[in-house]
Amino acid sequence: MHAFITSRLDALLSGLPKKAINKLQIIHNAAAHVLTKTRRRAHISPVLKSHHWFPVSFRIDFKILLLVFKTLNGLAPKYLSDVTQVLWHWPPSCSPVRTETCGEAAISVYGPRLWTRLPEELRSSQSVNTFKSNLKACLFSSAFPSFILLPLHYKINK
Repeated sequence: MHAFITSRLDALLSGLPKKAINKLQIIHNAAAHVLTKTRRRAHISPVLKSHHWFPVSFRIDFKILLLVFKTLNGLAPKYLSDVTQVLWHWPPSCSPVRTETCGEAAISVYGPRLWTRLPEELRSSQSVNTFKSNLKACLFSSAFPSFILLPLHYKINK
């Protein structure tokens, strides 16, 4: 039950201050140490890589991008489609609204910003499963540049 709830809450964390995300990352790392029974002083990156666990900021981006994909393909709830539909008509290089920190956290602003940074071949995926698989590979190679998961050359410019 806990995993179900936390997996649904990741998208709500978008726009959190970096300091708050860093605190969540510390908790995430501590949990990884406990679950894998590694020493507390051991470097955690190899553990995260070997279990294919994203850092917190990448988990958030994954959830947001998945919601955007579903919205654009008519698979998301109507309220999400209504909120994000307006911004898709703006050119990718153009910022449609001047936002403050809270406004940038909104999926209607943050989602399109992340989406336009994805490679075209990833954005044009034909199914949710294909998109998720390729997005995981893309984000994983960005999170752990020295680790090759799949022979894909996707890279997100953050």
